[in-house]
Amino acid sequence: MHRFRFSSEIFAAGSSFHSPPQLPPVAAARGSRYSPEKLFARSRVNATETLCPVCGGTGWKEVGPDPKARQVARCDCALSGRVQRLIAQARIPARYEHCEFSEFSTDFPGAEASLEKAKLVAERFVAGYPVENDGRGLLIVGAVGVGKTHLAVAVLKELLRKGIPGLFCDYRDLLKQVQNSYNPSVQTTEMELLRPIFETEVVLLDELGAVKPTEWVWDTVSHVLNTRYNDKRTTLITTNFPDLPPHSSDEPIDNFSRARRAAREETLGDRITERMRSRLHEMCKKVEITGKDFRQQVKSASFR
Repeated sequence: MHRFRFSSEIFAAGSSFHSPPQLPPVAAARGSRYSPEKLFARSRVNATETLCPVCGGTGWKEVGPDPKARQVARCDCALSGRVQRLIAQARIPARYEHCEFSEFSTDFPGAEASLEKAKLVAERFVAGYPVENDGRGLLIVGAVGVGKTHLAVAVLKELLRKGIPGLFCDYRDLLKQVQNSYNPSVQTTEMELLRPIFETEVVLLDELGAVKPTEWVWDTVSHVLNTRYNDKRTTLITTNFPDLPPHSSDEPIDNFSRARRAAREETLGDRITERMRSRLHEMCKKVEITGKDFRQQVKSASFR
């Protein structure tokens, strides 16, 4: 009688496939009821007309050289299907579906050195995830059009390809949806909207600080970031605002100071409070990109 063992890859792949994840490794090893033939027969569901030549449509493949202690692992075809589902569930907008590391240009005329440095940091982040990150994410800071969202989406997609659940979340849309949930005619509750943001392993929060700050906005942002921080979940964040503390409110209130305040550039501290800006530094590694608006440069070049 053959003994039968599972490789660790089975459990890493998750339970969304038609598989016998309930089988404990010890029981399987004893081999009293589970042969490879029975396992594959139970797993053969929804087989397409063109079956995988490796697993025959079961989603499992035999590994290991010893026929007396055969092992099974997820077939590449099943892993590929899982990745495609994760990408579909991540809600990446169509505008950013093309964003990849390979498409992140760093050598065009006038390109800032910070682009190459930012790309290198992002690639290392993906390569070391999750062992070297310990729940920390990335805070990508820069002016409009320098490639922050492109780089963040590239990171998210690479993590999805590693089988890690992720979610794209537009900061403005999130706040709008939470506000709409207070409408009695809307069936979705605030907690139902926020639960995926709280629980997904990796969340990309795009355009942090883009909504004019109010007490309610601050409370909502604090709730989201603190929950993910406490649960040690990885957050990728982009923002257009300089990573600086809020400007002092101790200036004398006169016409000159009002005009100066109106003209100055707002900071991330102004938009989300200094307390939450400090929290971001605990949650994320800062990546700063400098340079001109790439979209405007391309637009200008097209008219020459």
